[in-house]
Amino acid sequence: MTPATYSFDNDDPVAAGRHRLLAEVLDPFTVERLARLGDLTGRRCLEAGAGGGSVATWLAERAGPGGSVLATDLNPRHLRTDLGYAVLRHDLSAEPVPDPPWDLIHARLVLSHLPARAEILDRLAAALTPGGTLVIEEWASAYRGLVLAAPDAPAAALVERYHDILVGRLLPGNGGDPAWGGSVHGAMLAAGLSGVGTEIRASSWAGGTAGARLIAVNIEQLRPGFLAAGLTEQDLGELCRLSEDPRLVIRGHFTYSTVGRRR
Repeated sequence: MTPATYSFDNDDPVAAGRHRLLAEVLDPFTVERLARLGDLTGRRCLEAGAGGGSVATWLAERAGPGGSVLATDLNPRHLRTDLGYAVLRHDLSAEPVPDPPWDLIHARLVLSHLPARAEILDRLAAALTPGGTLVIEEWASAYRGLVLAAPDAPAAALVERYHDILVGRLLPGNGGDPAWGGSVHGAMLAAGLSGVGTEIRASSWAGGTAGARLIAVNIEQLRPGFLAAGLTEQDLGELCRLSEDPRLVIRGHFTYSTVGRRR
């Protein structure tokens, strides 16, 4: 196994902002899904690729002092150590799943970035206790037709071009698969999990909201790639401006939340 390469480096100055935006967009659906799993009191929970730690914090509150939560990340610099969960620097691509077995394993927007995603899912499934639950949440973003409304036709075309470059060139160039969310259900069945179920959710994101502001963060973190793909500095500046313009409304990425249990 080889070490992971992520498109979005946690050492980047805007990474903390990215984590806050993602939490604002995704945490309500994630919490809804995890809350349906039942009482987590006393459970051992693994939050893989924990990012900013919002989900790990929620899990620690639910598991209580009789349970435990381990938050792992390739670069855990944005994870706090005073919120009831333990922190471990860990590479899902190159290292075994830490300290199995687990009652619950959750990973969000992680495996789609890793070329060995199917193998990693198999290892996560095998690290569950009998009856333990695996929850994988991914965006399926490799869809055209992002813009629902825009100030004018050139603005809409620019945003569509930005999205085509991101999901068609930059993310795949780092080993990611922006369409993989739709494959998780089948991968869980292939891993031998039972009771597999997927819910899919999306909503519109207007300029100035967390989802639309991700455009500017993506540009900041992947600027050389966008420039190499043919966008100009003027284009990138306009995209950042549009990300704050409420007249721009884009379709949020489809969030696939898939749950399976080990027999």
